[in-house]
Amino acid sequence: MERRKFLNLGLVAAAAVLAPMTNLYAVNFRETKPDAWKAEKSPEAIKAMFGDAPLKKTDKIKFVAPKLAENGGSIPITLKTDLDIETIALFQDANPRAATVVFSVPEGQKVDYSFRIKMRQTALVTIVAKAKDGTLYTTGKEIDVSIGGCGG
Repeated sequence: MERRKFLNLGLVAAAAVLAPMTNLYAVNFRETKPDAWKAEKSPEAIKAMFGDAPLKKTDKIKFVAPKLAENGGSIPITLKTDLDIETIALFQDANPRAATVVFSVPEGQKVDYSFRIKMRQTALVTIVAKAKDGTLYTTGKEIDVSIGGCGG
């Protein structure tokens, strides 16, 4: 029994030493950028989230989504890039609010995210990524929705 206590204490000590070294930094964008979450259209949500800086179209962000979503209640999205990104966000005009998801990218990490979104109708989906140097990159595509995922 003493050996188990010793091993458990060792694990706790190791976790206590390593925890400050991990980057657990995340921004609560609903608190820091509330106007972006109130905007009904993508351009105004993007402006509220990232300001007036020009958007640079790029093919360096791989945005994978179905052209036709049979069920708008669960649309798979994949975002990948090797750019040095600090924030990446998805906007769409199908739902009452344009801002859909925003990720803070930990220092030194690459974007390789997969998730699902809801859309009630066909709309353009826009991705905006803010690089560490402040450059805003964008890409997007239209997703056709057969059956709406937000009550309709």
